[in-house]
Amino acid sequence: MLVHIIADYGFGDLAFAEVVQRIKLFLPDAEPILTPVPAFATLAAGFCIAHLGLNDSPAGTIIYHNVAPREDDEQARVANAGERLAFARLPTGVRVIGVNAGYAFCFVRDAAYELRWAAVAEQGSQFRSRDLFPQAAAAIALGQPDALAQKIPPEDIPDVPPNCIAYIDGYGNLKTTIQPQSIQASDGETVRVRINDTELEAIASVGSFAVEPGQLAFAPGSSGWTNAQGEHTRWMELFLRSGSAWELFARPAVGTRIHIL
Repeated sequence: MLVHIIADYGFGDLAFAEVVQRIKLFLPDAEPILTPVPAFATLAAGFCIAHLGLNDSPAGTIIYHNVAPREDDEQARVANAGERLAFARLPTGVRVIGVNAGYAFCFVRDAAYELRWAAVAEQGSQFRSRDLFPQAAAAIALGQPDALAQKIPPEDIPDVPPNCIAYIDGYGNLKTTIQPQSIQASDGETVRVRINDTELEAIASVGSFAVEPGQLAFAPGSSGWTNAQGEHTRWMELFLRSGSAWELFARPAVGTRIHIL
């Protein structure tokens, strides 16, 4: 059973090893794949969930995620309470289990065949994704009775925020929440892009490599998926050939607004 673990523990952090160990305790056949995202970056987590969950996957694939900034309540927390554990069943058959925090479920909200709360306490440990949630995730994966609770109203999950950085890959490419049909520029036309205080020229293109080395491309990237209606979604990407767009724009954070001028 392929189990994607998406979390903000930090690349190579002990927390990943602890969570894998606990998941294997309850799901011995699990084959874990680790995907780190920046601290508290629920938008990046949501992007990864959709990209992995809405594309073809082996039968039985599970996505287990935990990015829980505990921002649902600004008051002092009792017993380390935080956002609740949620479940989504996607058209591909992939099952998603993780905290409903921020934008974690926003990309799959409308595609999901089923959205429910997990029948597990949201408090009782500082490290809930190790101490509480793996057993609940295993119960859901194994189809145990009473593993799921009531349905989640779709309005409890936010919309995808427009014109933002959604994910930064290892090459420094900026994957965005901008769709190609929203761009009013022809192939090869120059546009100005502002992120925070940095404003640069980019070449609107149908492909990232349709620019020369050292040039910044603004083009449909490699990330996308098909929704429940069979409609394919792709996202625009800022790509610096032979370099890092993230470095060029002074290392903006996930969620930062992008202005196309």
